Amino acid sequence: LNPGLNWVYPLVSQVVKIDLRTQVLDVPRQDVITKDNSPVTVDAIIYIRVVDPEKAFFEVANYKLATVALAQTTLRSVIGDMELDEILYNREAINTKLRDILDEATDKWGVRVEAVEIREVEPAPTVKKAMEEQTAAERARRAAILRADGERRSKILVAEGEKTSRILQAEGQRQAYILEAEGKRLARILEAQGEAQALRLLAMGAATLDRKALSVRTLDTLVQLGSTPSTKIVLPFEISSLIHNIAGYVSKTKEIPSVKEMTLEELEKYVGKIDEALGKIPKPEELEAQIKQKGTTASEEEAKIKEEVKGLLSKVTKEKEHKEE
Repeated sequence: LNPGLNWVYPLVSQVVKIDLRTQVLDVPRQDVITKDNSPVTVDAIIYIRVVDPEKAFFEVANYKLATVALAQTTLRSVIGDMELDEILYNREAINTKLRDILDEATDKWGVRVEAVEIREVEPAPTVKKAMEEQTAAERARRAAILRADGERRSKILVAEGEKTSRILQAEGQRQAYILEAEGKRLARILEAQGEAQALRLLAMGAATLDRKALSVRTLDTLVQLGSTPSTKIVLPFEISSLIHNIAGYVSKTKEIPSVKEMTLEELEKYVGKIDEALGKIPKPEELEAQIKQKGTTASEEEAKIKEEVKGLLSKVTKEKEHKEE
């Protein structure tokens, strides 16, 4: 019929309605053997549209049934030429191939195949179990590989950490030894410098004590020793010479040059070249600090002289008493 009014002759003509919309046809489940002899069950659907109602009515008795039957045979043919893994993981290629084959075959019926979709591919129970075992074995293999790789990386990291730790420890010990040796070296240097400064101070102190001072200190010590009535003093030398010397100093009849009156050459004659032997002479404030540190003050020097005189007098007294007995 054409658009608009049409004449339909009774008993001669018959009006048949054909749906020109897209129709969905369910293809029954098919048991198919794949190329690698694995039995599978395939379920599919197809989408068709009638584009020429005259051909769909006059060229085929039932275009829907014909399309479904053609889809079943084509599905077996396509699936039989493929392996199971390819069927499971490459359904898009199967859908495209089926659509092209069916669309070309149904074109003479005035039917266009718009799409073909594989809804389900189910392997046989035995094949499915074998696939599950294979998948489990593959997963176990990958897990073992990952575990072994993790252990290897862990051991490498532990070894690298121990290596770094040992290197750092050795470096620390080396630095400690170096610092300890440097400290000992500096301590020895400072100790030697201290001894040199002490010798310098002793030399300078001895140079400043001239004969006049020594005579006065000696007489003062003798007076202190003879202050008690029970003390007996035996002198091993002529006291007259000592008194004569002291009287000469007091009356200024005999003058002995002091250190202040000596020239540098005369001082070096008695003391020696201190700078050459002991190094640079320290400043007054340094000398004072060193004298306090070392305990070499003038009072200590007097005490030492007194102790020496006392010891000498005590020794002479004991020898005298021993001879008298």
